[in-house]
Amino acid sequence: MVADVPELPGCMADGRTYQAGIANAQEIIGEWIQTPRELGRAISRPKGRFVYA
Repeated sequence: MVADVPELPGCMADGRTYQAGIANAQEIIGEWIQTPRELGRAISRPKGRFVYA
């Protein structure tokens, strides 16, 4: 299972199960946001909510 976060370019994670993929994605989202903060770069505002089945 691969989880892509379209609002954060290049942010994606994988896992053997759906639950593992989502858990890994949540961790990666935090790391993705932390990196530009540490570098003093802007983080774009969310554009909306995507729903995929």
